[in-house]
Amino acid sequence: MYASLQEYIDRLDREGELVRIAAPVDPVLEMAEIADRMAKSPGGGRALLFERTGTEFPVLMNLFGSDRRMALALGVERLGDIAASIGALLREATAPKGTLGEKLGALPLLGRASRWFPKRVRGRGACQQTVWRGAEADLGRLPVLQCWPCDGGRFVTLPMVHTVDPETGVPNVGMYRMQLFDGQTTGMHWHMHKTGARHYEAWRRAGRRMPVSVCLGGDPVYTYAATAPLPDGIDEYLLAGFLRRRPVRLVRCLTNELWVPDDCDFVIEGYVDPAEEKAVEGPFGDHTGFYSLEDRYPLFHVTAITHRQGAVWPATVVGIPPQEDLYIAKATETIFLAPMRLAVQPDLTDLYMPAAGVAHNIAVAGFTPRYPGHVRQAVSALWGAGQMTFNKYLLMIPSGTDPRNVHTVAGLWRHADLSRALIRGEGVLDVLDHAAAVTGYGGKMAFDLTGCTPDVPLWPLPDRVVAAGGIGAWSLEWLAEWGVVALFAEPDAAVDVGEFLRRNALHPQALVLFDAAAEGLSGEELLWLATGNTDAGRDVAFREGGLVADARTKLPGRPGYPSHFPNVVTADEATMDQVDRRWNEYGLGALLSSPSRRYRRLVRSDRAEV
Repeated sequence: MYASLQEYIDRLDREGELVRIAAPVDPVLEMAEIADRMAKSPGGGRALLFERTGTEFPVLMNLFGSDRRMALALGVERLGDIAASIGALLREATAPKGTLGEKLGALPLLGRASRWFPKRVRGRGACQQTVWRGAEADLGRLPVLQCWPCDGGRFVTLPMVHTVDPETGVPNVGMYRMQLFDGQTTGMHWHMHKTGARHYEAWRRAGRRMPVSVCLGGDPVYTYAATAPLPDGIDEYLLAGFLRRRPVRLVRCLTNELWVPDDCDFVIEGYVDPAEEKAVEGPFGDHTGFYSLEDRYPLFHVTAITHRQGAVWPATVVGIPPQEDLYIAKATETIFLAPMRLAVQPDLTDLYMPAAGVAHNIAVAGFTPRYPGHVRQAVSALWGAGQMTFNKYLLMIPSGTDPRNVHTVAGLWRHADLSRALIRGEGVLDVLDHAAAVTGYGGKMAFDLTGCTPDVPLWPLPDRVVAAGGIGAWSLEWLAEWGVVALFAEPDAAVDVGEFLRRNALHPQALVLFDAAAEGLSGEELLWLATGNTDAGRDVAFREGGLVADARTKLPGRPGYPSHFPNVVTADEATMDQVDRRWNEYGLGALLSSPSRRYRRLVRSDRAEV
């Protein structure tokens, strides 16, 4: 694997996966706009190394942003190699061992596993070659990005946040964004469901300050491991050791008792005081494609900053999909399928999270039902399993069907009797789900398509339609492959969907209402809006024999609606124009137009909130 982030950069350079940008580029808005264009180019484009950042440190972006770079980051030719290794390991570990000889034969497995455990070493690591303390430990010296115009400030976007449970001593590494408030203070955005938040509550009960250390860079495996959906209490560096096929070497921090990888590029040491009043953090242009709005989170206080010589600052931009995080999610669904089958549902054969679902809004699972009610049982199990807990819409399809083949899945959907296939639920959602009336809780839907076959004719298009129920004939699109009607109307417009369907004798599988500004977007983009802007319990129902969903903006003030609703994330006109003018300076080849120009029409105000 890689002894440093720079070693990974050199590999990307040799593979033709990197562009070095020698022109000066501002970490405030400009870098993110360039990275957003690159991330949405075919195949995820290339990684970007900004060499002149206004600080002494270069910035690396889009480092995971393609299938090829994700595999390179994890040291394999293809991600399936890791999945195969984990599957073989689990089969070996769980195989029955009746005789003494068979039990002794398992000892080499234990020997191999012991080599992956992290190792604590004496002395300082490369990450501590340079030490800033006191006034020197100033976050303003680092090239921290602001990605979007309505962001509350600059944010650390790829932090590996190290905490420890004060009651058990078990460590955790998570990824929680950090907003800079001043040179020595940030927010610590850990959601209520995250391990960092649980540790925070334990320190609060103990009445003690909570030590926290934040790492950036090093072997890119560390960054991936910090995002991985490991069970609480499983050391992320054990996974990293398995992936890199050698243990992670840990050194003790200088101002607290936490242990961090010795080869990281940066370590920001400090503490969170649970007795201190929480601070207002945000807004932030999030991976949902919408802003997450202001809320209160703990303050992180810096006690020291250390870095290695030649350190590189890694960063990412999140927003309307696809973005770099798509490839991290693809790695997770590949790597963790075998453990999920073992721990949750052995009849699960595949799992796919489309980019439009921003990792949790929609998932497609291959499944082999073996008895009545088996699919419902599996759905319940999946909705209770790790990060699948946050899933909102789930399609269960027959084993052997490729969930990534949109045409096949569309055929299954057209074939289904949705009223019988529907499995309703409610429960935990991602805190960033902006459609839910209660933060982190709302409706869920699954559809049992396991008994369907995809060889169903396309839904026939009517010769013409007439305006009815407040819906104009000009404001609809036919998604014939799915048997879906997309209608467009203003959020506060009163429409009678039933009358429209009756007057036109339409019987689609589903009808979805969108904002008028969404007319002309692609099917993938409409899926992103449909799954993001709906609560499955409140906004989706059966009418006139079909599924009807209201995916329009939820204007605050209506009973049962969220009290605040966010805007779509886009760049501002000034930043887009600046990057257009400077494009030739960056050395990135032919001009890539700004994706934000396509989405500006969805923005309803000049603030993060509608």
